[in-house]
Amino acid sequence: MYVGCRRCLTIHALAAELLARLSHNELLLNRANSSSGMAVESPHPNVLTSFTNFLGWTTVDIDEDRYERLLRRAKTEDLTEVSGIGCLYQSGVDRLGRPVVVFIGKWFPFNKINLDKALLYLITLLDPIVKGDYVIAYFHTLTSSSNYPSFSWLREVYNVLPYKYKKNLKAFYVVHPTFWTKMMTWWFTTFMAPAIKQKVHSLPGVEYLYAVMSPDQLEIPAFITEHDMTINGLRYFQPGAPT
Repeated sequence: MYVGCRRCLTIHALAAELLARLSHNELLLNRANSSSGMAVESPHPNVLTSFTNFLGWTTVDIDEDRYERLLRRAKTEDLTEVSGIGCLYQSGVDRLGRPVVVFIGKWFPFNKINLDKALLYLITLLDPIVKGDYVIAYFHTLTSSSNYPSFSWLREVYNVLPYKYKKNLKAFYVVHPTFWTKMMTWWFTTFMAPAIKQKVHSLPGVEYLYAVMSPDQLEIPAFITEHDMTINGLRYFQPGAPT
């Protein structure tokens, strides 16, 4: 079983690398053809299509019309059953003045929540924020399997959100990560969301967020700080202070 999984990961990694090289070579060729006035034609569309299909990817552009429809629906639909949970909200700004969006994993009942309304709430909350730079702080503290979203749903959400969400996201902090979050993050950012791979950072404790945002800008549930002190002690990291 382990060998099979390792081979699967190896195949996906090799395919991803080859696809990246093909795309890069095609980009260089297109630039050369454009500068010389020649007609631009993809030299290997079938190869690209085959590999994206093999990996379960799609080359279809994000449907902007669908996003706009969802945004209009989000502004008119009653989303109190999602907003009332309190798992997603803005909490102040970081030290660069960028809005900080907080997601509390333990309060996200993936198996019970209406996922359509969850997506609508995410859109109505983030749409005005993502017009500029922003960061996300995800707290994995004391979560269980019932809080873990499926890959298929994450992929759907990622594909629905337009380019501005990825472009203006400057950092995604995962606080109190586990082996599950590290594996899931690696898989998702490698094969589904490579555009944000370098923006994801795992932090072992809440105090490490203080390097990027002031404590008075961070509003989180008491159980997170209590758990943090249990596993990390009472010491809270201060940038530049001796440890």
